[in-house]
Amino acid sequence: MNWKNNSTLRAGVVMILGILFFFGLGAIIPTLFNAYVFTIVMYAGINVTAAVSLNLVTGITGQFSMGHAGFMSVGAYAAAFLTTVILPTAEIPPALVPLVFAGSLFFGGIVAAILGLVVGLPSLRLRGDYLAIVTLGFGEIIRVVILNVETIGGARGLPGIPQWTSFGWVYSVAFLAVLTVRRLLASSHGRAFLAVREDEIAAEAMGVNTTRYKVLAFIIGAFFAGVSGGLFGHFLTYLNPATFDFNRSFEIIIMIVLGGLGSTTGAVAAALFLTFLREALRPLQEITQLDFRMIIYSGLLIVLMLTRPNGFLGTKELTDFGFFRRFKGLRQ
Repeated sequence: MNWKNNSTLRAGVVMILGILFFFGLGAIIPTLFNAYVFTIVMYAGINVTAAVSLNLVTGITGQFSMGHAGFMSVGAYAAAFLTTVILPTAEIPPALVPLVFAGSLFFGGIVAAILGLVVGLPSLRLRGDYLAIVTLGFGEIIRVVILNVETIGGARGLPGIPQWTSFGWVYSVAFLAVLTVRRLLASSHGRAFLAVREDEIAAEAMGVNTTRYKVLAFIIGAFFAGVSGGLFGHFLTYLNPATFDFNRSFEIIIMIVLGGLGSTTGAVAAALFLTFLREALRPLQEITQLDFRMIIYSGLLIVLMLTRPNGFLGTKELTDFGFFRRFKGLRQ
């Protein structure tokens, strides 16, 4: 079998090599930075997964969702519930921890995906502002429900979560999210997603089941958002419903708008940039005793919208430029 002509086999090899690379790098990275910088690096990787998953829904399929943090919270609490209540850490042999952790992340992603299906089927028949309002309401409903469920801590939050998230886990999941989206875009499903974004009426006229593809994008996006939430909970070791409020959803929206709606590499770059920018501005707050971070944060977004309305990369990818063109075939 010629692996160069077999895109599935080639993608599998790339996936395995990527995971091995990031887990290998994870043995080195923690020794290069102090705890504070390493924490920012970890949050940046989690934000990459969240941004890429939302970009599939909003940037690639054109459905404006404002409740993405709700899927993160569902995945985070589902995964943490499994590892703290159903399977207490003390009873798990150390050799099985990676397997249990992978299973808990997958479980959190599946629960979020199922909820995405439940919410998506009725709401994705709506368009534009109406869809945004429904998804915003969904995010708030999830937060209020979690506040009132004592089994998962309620308003007190859920403590005692094992700290199993590592650099390898965070960036391997981010890599898998990017690879999945790029593979989807190179398929007939990706062309259907783009058709829905460009002109939904024309797509329907050409035989594309627009509701089906919008729901599919919603489910995949919710799955990866849930996994990113599971990673977040098992790194912070504590969950609180206030962490996943509207501001969290809006922060992810800013990332994909800044990078360029429809650009996967743009979403990755913006997630990394904005995560580090927020902390880079912290010394200014200490000097002035005023929090200028959000003002500068918002100002940069306004400047970008005035100078580059389509975002930093627009709908282009890194492989559309210069030296990186030679890697364009790897996504197919």
